[in-house]
Amino acid sequence: MDMRRLVGLNFARLRRDKGLTQEQFAEMSGFTQQYVSDLERGRRNPTVVTLFHLAGPLGVEPSDLVAKIEDDDSDLARMA
Repeated sequence: MDMRRLVGLNFARLRRDKGLTQEQFAEMSGFTQQYVSDLERGRRNPTVVTLFHLAGPLGVEPSDLVAKIEDDDSDLARMA
């Protein structure tokens, strides 16, 4: 799995775990809803600085966004 896809899957899972829609996250973070959508689909390649800005509103560490997913198959099936 490439890094963009991994970050997107982790971000989507963490956002949902917080009970946030893409729109809600966009409002609280300053990112656009389109950026959030593209990120979750693996179409964005966030910088290290962006990872910090994404992690803050979620209350997680930036490293959580790049952590290897243990159950790749179920996450991939949901995101496909």
